[in-house]
Amino acid sequence: MPDTNQAAALNAAAASVTDLIPVTVLTGYLGAGKTTLLNRILTEKHGKKYAVIVNEFGELGVDNDLVVDADEEVFEMNNGCICCTVRGDLIRILGGLMKRKERFDGIIIETTGLANPAPVAQTFFVDEGVRARARLDAIVTVVDAKNLPARLADSAEAAAQIAFADVILLNKIDLVTHQELTAVEARIRAINALAPIIRSERSGVPVDAVLGRNAFDLSRILALDPDFLESDEHEHNEDIASMSFTVSRPIDPQKFNSWIGALLNAKGGDILRTKGILDYAGESRRYAFQAVHMIADGDFIGPWKDDEPRQSRLVFIGRDLNRPQLRRGFESCQVA
Repeated sequence: MPDTNQAAALNAAAASVTDLIPVTVLTGYLGAGKTTLLNRILTEKHGKKYAVIVNEFGELGVDNDLVVDADEEVFEMNNGCICCTVRGDLIRILGGLMKRKERFDGIIIETTGLANPAPVAQTFFVDEGVRARARLDAIVTVVDAKNLPARLADSAEAAAQIAFADVILLNKIDLVTHQELTAVEARIRAINALAPIIRSERSGVPVDAVLGRNAFDLSRILALDPDFLESDEHEHNEDIASMSFTVSRPIDPQKFNSWIGALLNAKGGDILRTKGILDYAGESRRYAFQAVHMIADGDFIGPWKDDEPRQSRLVFIGRDLNRPQLRRGFESCQVA
């Protein structure tokens, strides 16, 4: 049985300390819309200052560039998953933030799409330094209404992200029918019957729907996972890999669109997520490309910085990826 007395004591202690920095964990499977939600939060006129910690799965960081230019400070961790190999980095970054004289109104952690949120949440209870200065406000899980059934079939992380959620953002509802939406909500409710479900398109929700909820309940988590405060192990699906590529010459947009369209059409079932920052020929702005399976999108996100190398970077996350083939294809998109 879970130690409900221990949970009550820890929750009471957190509630009694008014100067603890609230921390919101944004989680959700690859391509659900976490970064879009984060950008909406950072561009709202709420008058508050947040520190942002972004975690990626793979050898090359792109998400940091996909976060809008704002007054907030962004810290990127791309040398492992936040829920396992780089949890120590998370503790060090949190420690440094909390020692600053300048106070943040809150900290937002965007996890990799492959993260199980349980070990991340543990950090705020098992590490004394973090527990003394910060409190977990809520775990917000962004769910892709279109692809959730497939993800629940092949990913334990997708179910865990929903199970541990305090708030569920059911995103991309414009891509499904009413019947499909009803069925998806039923699947979510079978996993988590308590968390409020907020429907959205392009993660368009008010800031107060996801921040300042004071919703994390340790008692509920201990009922879900009695070993929550002791367990510290997490393994990923070894079939999923991340591959990153960089090219130095500008990209021909027509060549790229033709190549990526054919690739996603042929292999999109195995390519869970594609994202990149592209240097289009003749353009002074960075182009952000993103795709989930066969559904692709992109837009310009601002000029290249003076001290930033104008290189194009592309990241694939999926199964049975052919590195030489992907590298050759991307390199062929460069101008002659």
